[in-house]
Amino acid sequence: MFDDAIRAIGQIFSPPLRAVLWKSIGLALALVIAVAAAIERAIVWLVGAGSSSAETALGPHAHLPVDVIAWLLSMAAGFGILIGSVMLMPAVTAFVASFFADQIADQVEHTDYPGDPPGKALPLSQAVLQGGKTALLAIAVYLCALPLSLIAGAGVVLFFLATAWLLGREYFELAAMRFRPIAEAKALRRHYAGSVFIGGMIIALFVSIPIVNLATPLFATAFMVHMHKRLSGRFERNVSPGRRYS
Repeated sequence: MFDDAIRAIGQIFSPPLRAVLWKSIGLALALVIAVAAAIERAIVWLVGAGSSSAETALGPHAHLPVDVIAWLLSMAAGFGILIGSVMLMPAVTAFVASFFADQIADQVEHTDYPGDPPGKALPLSQAVLQGGKTALLAIAVYLCALPLSLIAGAGVVLFFLATAWLLGREYFELAAMRFRPIAEAKALRRHYAGSVFIGGMIIALFVSIPIVNLATPLFATAFMVHMHKRLSGRFERNVSPGRRYS
């Protein structure tokens, strides 16, 4: 598995994938900036509306204290947006990956497995739906983990483990569905659930590194292409035809 990760890292900046890298980074940055700007506008409006209501209720003498509280809230919100942008990277990169997964997988398969039959590209709508569902789940996990982060970092651990499970599942199934029907891809993922989860932990570590995590779609897709090839070969050798996908 670690060999798979090292091979994937080596392919991130390879000449055939360089254009995909820049396109995926550009789309990820655009999404992060758009989300952060929307949240910032909403917070500014809420703080402004709250300040006006407080001054109306408490009278003109409350103007200075209300302004100070509003300024502190704005500062805290800005810090929260910065942290939130980092925490939302798993969701952003999962969605971005759905647009480029087949280009990345095609190149990895062509370079590393030239003697194997090539995978079949997923319909873009199906890939985007898969990435969108994973992104929404990642956001839901983030919102659930946020309050728990105040309890001795329990939320951070929960977020990491949930991210590992979500991203491992997402990227493995994208790689597997190039060669198998959806039901078989999901069954293969469940059959090797432990290995896929550990692979997801490696992806979760990668996506937790600021700046570097913008390359997550390339790393994670290449990584899971290698993992799928290895686990699929093991499955075909060790599992009898009558027991497959049961």
